[in-house]
Amino acid sequence: MGFYLSYVVLLVLLIFVGVSVSLSSSPIEDQKRDRVTDLPGQPKNVGFAHYSGYVTVNEKSGSALFYWLFEAPASRRPEKRPLVLWLNGGPGCSSIAYGASEEIGPFRIRPDGKSLYLNPYAWNKLANILFLDSPAGVGFSYSNKTTDLYTFGDQRTAEDAYTFLVKWFERFPQYKHREFYIAGESYAGHYVPQLSQIVYERNKGIKNPVINFKGFMVGNAVTDDYHDYVGTFEYWWTHGLVSDSTYRMLRIACDFGSSQHPSVPCMQALKVAVVEQGNIDPYSIYTQPCNDTSSLRRDLGGRYPWMSRAYDPCTERYSDLYFNHPEVQKALHANVTGIPYSWKTCSDIVGNYWTDSPLTMLPIYRELISAGLKIWVYSGDTDSVVPVTATRYSIDALKLPTLTNWYPWYDNGKVGGWSQVYKGLTLVTVRGAGHEVPLHRPRQAFILFRSFLEDKAMPSSS
Repeated sequence: MGFYLSYVVLLVLLIFVGVSVSLSSSPIEDQKRDRVTDLPGQPKNVGFAHYSGYVTVNEKSGSALFYWLFEAPASRRPEKRPLVLWLNGGPGCSSIAYGASEEIGPFRIRPDGKSLYLNPYAWNKLANILFLDSPAGVGFSYSNKTTDLYTFGDQRTAEDAYTFLVKWFERFPQYKHREFYIAGESYAGHYVPQLSQIVYERNKGIKNPVINFKGFMVGNAVTDDYHDYVGTFEYWWTHGLVSDSTYRMLRIACDFGSSQHPSVPCMQALKVAVVEQGNIDPYSIYTQPCNDTSSLRRDLGGRYPWMSRAYDPCTERYSDLYFNHPEVQKALHANVTGIPYSWKTCSDIVGNYWTDSPLTMLPIYRELISAGLKIWVYSGDTDSVVPVTATRYSIDALKLPTLTNWYPWYDNGKVGGWSQVYKGLTLVTVRGAGHEVPLHRPRQAFILFRSFLEDKAMPSSS
C-alpha cells in the first residue's frame, strides 16, 4: 500500500509539473513574449498589434528563423482577415529589410535611421502580414552550425520554411484554418512556388488542414532560366541599354539556361553589357540611383551574373542604421545569441554558396494551376534585372488559354499598367515601377494586392 501511495503521489506531482510546464509555454504566453511593445521610433497609437521572434527549425544545428508579424488594425477586424507570408529573395536578402521596411510593411524608416513613420499603403490594412528572414544566416535568422551557411539551397530553404510554418501555427493557433497565401519577389520567384508546392502536397488527404493554403503571388520573379535570359537580353536591347553588337553577342554566347553556370564567353559578353549600361540603377532604369550604385553591383557568380542581390535606393541604408541599434534589436527580441558582426540587409555568405537551384519553376506552376490554386504574377515594367519581357515569355511557355486579353487597368483615371487573365493565372504589369513594385508604386501595388485577395480583375474603367 505504501508503494502504491508513493506512486500515486509521484504521479500527481508529475502531472502537476507537466501542467505547469505546459502552461508556462502555452501559445498565449509565447505570443505575449513575442509582442513588440516598445519599438524605438514607432509612431504612437498605431492601432495594430505586432509580434516578432524566433522559431527553431532544426534542433540539431540550432537553426532558428526570425519572423515579424503585423496584424491588421483593430478597426479592420484582424480576426476576419487572411494571413499572408512575405518572402524576399537574393538569395540571402532580408524580408525585414526590404518587404517590411521599404515596401509593404506599416513602418518606414526615416533618413536618420532612428525614427519611423507610417506607410499609408501598408498591406496589413488588408491582411495580417507575416515577414520571414529565410534561410538561416539571413537578417536576424541564424544557425549555431557555421557550415550550414555554406550549404543552403532551394530545397533546404523550402523545407525549413515549411517547418517554420508548422511550428508558427502552433504558437499562433488563432491563425489555424485561416485563409493563407504566400507572396514575394525576385529570387522568391523560387521560394514562393517551392514552399507552396510543399504546403499543397502535405495538405493532401487532410480534410481540414491547419494551413488553409489558397494560393500565391510573385513579383518580378526569377521563374525559368531560358526565358529569363531571352527576355532580359531583349529588354536591354529594346530599351536602348546595350548595343546591337552586344545584344547579338549575348544571344550567341549565352546558353539560355542549359547549364547552371554561364560560359566564359557569356560572362565576357555580360561584362560588356554592364559597361554599356553605365551608372544607372538596373532595378529601376528611369530613376536616379542613390549616389553611386555602380560600386554596389555585386556579382552573384551564379546563373544571374548581372543580378546584384539587393535593390539599392537610399532606404536600404536606413535599414542598415536602424536594425543595428541594440535597443531596436532588444525590442524585436532579435539577435538573442549576440552575433558579433553587424546586421546586414543581405548576407555576404548565403547566396554566394548556393548549392541547388532548379532551372525552372514552370512544372510547379502547372501542378498548382491544375490544383485550382489562385496564382497571380506581377511585374514592374522599368526593372531590367527580372524584366517584364522575361516574365511574359515564362508565362507564355505555360500555354494557358486566355480568358481576358491584354487590357489597360486604371487608377484615378490614369493607366496603372496592363493585365491579362489566363485560365489558372493572372498577369499584371505596373507602369513605371521597378524591381520592388510597392516601393516605386505603393498605391498601385495596394490596388493590386486588394484585387488579388478579392480575386477580382484589375479595374478596367478610367
